[in-house]
Amino acid sequence: MPTLRVILIAMKNLPVKLIKSTAKPPVRQTEGSVGYDIAACIDGDIILLPGETHMIGSGFIIALEPGYAAFLYARSGLGIKQGIIPANCVGVVDSDYRGEVIVGLKNTSQTAFTVKNGDRIAQMVIAKCELPEVALCDNLDDTTRGDGGFGSTGHKDPKR
Repeated sequence: MPTLRVILIAMKNLPVKLIKSTAKPPVRQTEGSVGYDIAACIDGDIILLPGETHMIGSGFIIALEPGYAAFLYARSGLGIKQGIIPANCVGVVDSDYRGEVIVGLKNTSQTAFTVKNGDRIAQMVIAKCELPEVALCDNLDDTTRGDGGFGSTGHKDPKR
């Protein structure tokens, strides 16, 4: 198998192409914000009924440097107060993807929710990602935890 070596370059700029006339570019709301708000770019209102999922376009395309990815997270207010979250928990935009950034929104609440054009629907965080080569092996080193899984490091009190 050929070896692929990626040299990570620090991203100074995030190239963004608006592909719809009503699209808004991703924007950080404060100097300390890590996430860029993503606004819905839709032709008409979309009503998310309880339990429903819809794909919501952003109207823009991004170009990430190799070794970087964009992660699409819920906006705190929508997720906690309204029950509107990304359907796949966290969306991932790979560096070689050049299509519209789309957010799958799911309504986990018991009431309908209306998404309007321009509504902030998610936040996008850009992160450098390690891309190690997969090295198949017969044995792995042992640890104290071993194969203890879900809840294995939590409370040992049987009353909880």
